[in-house]
Amino acid sequence: MIQSTLQKIDPDRRTVLVQLIRYGFAGLAITLAVAASYWAITDLLHIDPMISFTIVFIVFSLISYVTHGEFSFRGHGTRDQHHIRMGRFLAVNVLGYLVNQGFIWLLVKQAGGPTWWPTIPMVFITPLLTFTLHRRFVYA
Repeated sequence: MIQSTLQKIDPDRRTVLVQLIRYGFAGLAITLAVAASYWAITDLLHIDPMISFTIVFIVFSLISYVTHGEFSFRGHGTRDQHHIRMGRFLAVNVLGYLVNQGFIWLLVKQAGGPTWWPTIPMVFITPLLTFTLHRRFVYA
């Protein structure tokens, strides 16, 4: 049923939809792992939330690069000039990092909320931004 529905969609839109589904699947797993790791390091190891997220960002950036390149955007764009794609990926991820650090700063440091509050926008807002930028800028 899903395959017949996908075949009825314009090929270009179908490609984007399939990439979005793969990105959503892989990205959700990575994002949930990032959010859980951030929270665990912050609360269980009693590390400052912004430092905790920096540690998590470094570890999961490599995992994310490999996963999205080999799975989410498989077959999309060119695969030469690896160094350029890696630089662009890093730029997009640094932007996502800064957005998430902003959520931590605003919700925990300024508003005095619990350390889990930033995980909500980390899961629901930042991935939409990074998907768009990864598709158009990194894996184009």
